[in-house]
Amino acid sequence: MPTCIRPSLRLNCRLFQRRLPQFPSHFGRPKPCRVLLRAMASSRYAAAFASPNGPGDARPTTLDVIRHEGLEGQLKDKVMLVTGCSSGLGIETARALSATGARLFCTARSIKKGEEALADVLELGRVDLLELQLDSLNSVRTCARDFLSKSKTLNVLVCNAGIMMPPYAKTADGFESQFATNHLGHFLLFNLLKEALFAGSSSSFGSRVVVVASMGHRGGGIRFDDINLENDYTPSKGYAQSKTANIYMANEIERRYGARGVHALSLHPGGIATGLQIHMDPNLKERWASNPDVVKGTMSPAQGAATQVLAAVGNEFEGKGAKYLEQCSESGPVEAGYTVMDTGYETWAFDKDKEQKLWIESLKMVGLNEQDE
Repeated sequence: MPTCIRPSLRLNCRLFQRRLPQFPSHFGRPKPCRVLLRAMASSRYAAAFASPNGPGDARPTTLDVIRHEGLEGQLKDKVMLVTGCSSGLGIETARALSATGARLFCTARSIKKGEEALADVLELGRVDLLELQLDSLNSVRTCARDFLSKSKTLNVLVCNAGIMMPPYAKTADGFESQFATNHLGHFLLFNLLKEALFAGSSSSFGSRVVVVASMGHRGGGIRFDDINLENDYTPSKGYAQSKTANIYMANEIERRYGARGVHALSLHPGGIATGLQIHMDPNLKERWASNPDVVKGTMSPAQGAATQVLAAVGNEFEGKGAKYLEQCSESGPVEAGYTVMDTGYETWAFDKDKEQKLWIESLKMVGLNEQDE
């Protein structure tokens, strides 16, 4: 059962002739179906995504991506770090990247939970588990120090961890919880590991930052005049702001550091049921689960994480950045009158002025300044 704002689904017209769950109006309203194949770049996986048939269908898994790229055991000289590896997409991403032979660092809020979730991966002996609580800037700093004490280079950083639509809360640092966890924590982590990414980059494999965003960004942009949403909070607006921030971060990394060999991509993963949806309305979940077309569109966790694995190691994205991916391809902008089921990014997802403004404001929020750049 997918989330209401993160399903990457290919559905036929019958879906829109039936009663749909009610979504917040700012996510787009159901209208008569049009062609949904919107990927800008051709993909070897396009046909599989065009005809979904539920979890375990022909759509690729993370390990399929590794095999198709010919990378099994081929990246033993690389170092990779993935956040949020104690559940869902993070576990599957860790399993796939470990198959490349790379030295892998995985983070979890709880070491014990991480050890339980990653037992099969940890047995391989090339994996380090780090504690990281992204809603605490002190925890982020500690995690970065722990990583740098073990490795001075980093080739791939996958910003995977996140929370979705909780009740309003502020972190100990004073920030709205979704903005803090989904954006600021990863923003600080990147900046603290930036030199390691520079050191790891080469002409044959530029360092990569993969930021797991969501089609949920279409719910709204950045509210610079009320970044903590103290005056107008809803869980979906908070989630949308944090996911827009994810895209802005990737775009600005590319603008600032692409020429120095560090590239960044953002993406919407597949529609799956994970612990991320713990705060979602149970009635909404049930309506999704009872719709057969929606069920066909859902993926297994291993399929849902395929796009971020491809972004992390796929040859087609070597040296590329500031792109938004869906369904293992580069995505394009939404069309006028799009529905919640259509793929594509909103108009505000690429905005140089706002990306730069968020970067500067984020530096201040995490206690850095532009002289640290």
